[in-house]
Amino acid sequence: MDRKKLIKTLVTLVLFIFVVHVLASKFYWYYSIWYFDMPMHFLGGFWSGLFIILLLSYKNLLDGKMSGSILKIILGVLLIGISWEIFEFSANSYFVKNLFVANRLDSVSDIFFDLSGGLVAILYYFKSIVPSSQNKVQL
Repeated sequence: MDRKKLIKTLVTLVLFIFVVHVLASKFYWYYSIWYFDMPMHFLGGFWSGLFIILLLSYKNLLDGKMSGSILKIILGVLLIGISWEIFEFSANSYFVKNLFVANRLDSVSDIFFDLSGGLVAILYYFKSIVPSSQNKVQL
């Protein structure tokens, strides 16, 4: 596995997410474009999945068998996504007090896009990070 490439991807992606978030906050894209949080959650799930892959690779869990690690990656992305939704709900309830921001359908949609990003991170890992000589995944 090429850890340098994975770290470069993680840093680039987090910087991109940060810049887009700053622009979205400045220009009110989260409020004026109703679906804008969907690609942001997808990118966040993608980043979370790659970050968990990096953490697991340092524990040498990805060097041999990947099958047990895929479940750990998905559960990690799910945990991060649910934690983020709890944070959003708490911040909205205690600070903003905007009753129209947090609802169940939005939270389910956000978690769905987090998990979708995490699954794409797993595919990206197999197709772009793992050397082709070690890669057994066929798409």
